[in-house]
Amino acid sequence: MNRTETPFAACIRNKDYPASLELRKLYCVISDAEAAKRHQIQVVDESGENYVYPAQNFVPITLPRGRRTGCPPGSLVDFRQMLCLI
Repeated sequence: MNRTETPFAACIRNKDYPASLELRKLYCVISDAEAAKRHQIQVVDESGENYVYPAQNFVPITLPRGRRTGCPPGSLVDFRQMLCLI
């Protein structure tokens, strides 16, 4: 997942990571080619730090052109709030 293509990913599974990942929350994706080779994704999690998780825990979210913005470090977005912006 390339940050320029999909700067956000929605968490759809948090098994084994309930304290770090919140279901239905959008996370900022950090480009990481090595993680992608291992079917993982690097995101800024609930701690405000970026960590690598199984890619199957997320689905990429593409925003309409007018709504695309960068991910400020440590930013988390509730998926329901993001739907209101679209």
